[in-house]
Amino acid sequence: MGRGRAKAKQTKVARELKYSSPTMDLDALQREIGSHEIGSTAPGHGGEVEDDYADPYAPDGDDDEVPQRRYR
Repeated sequence: MGRGRAKAKQTKVARELKYSSPTMDLDALQREIGSHEIGSTAPGHGGEVEDDYADPYAPDGDDDEVPQRRYR
């Protein structure tokens, strides 16, 4: 017992969230978007992404050294 008041409050809050239209500060959003230059990377990233799950046994990608097959 005693859950009626809490459930009513929860229902009221859920209804407010569902049907209310939040006010958006479009000027602040424009300032935030405009503060970043196009083409800039996030701080701490040097441009190259390191794959944490890379296969340690995969070839290097050096395709210059292709083994020659000899047929007799």
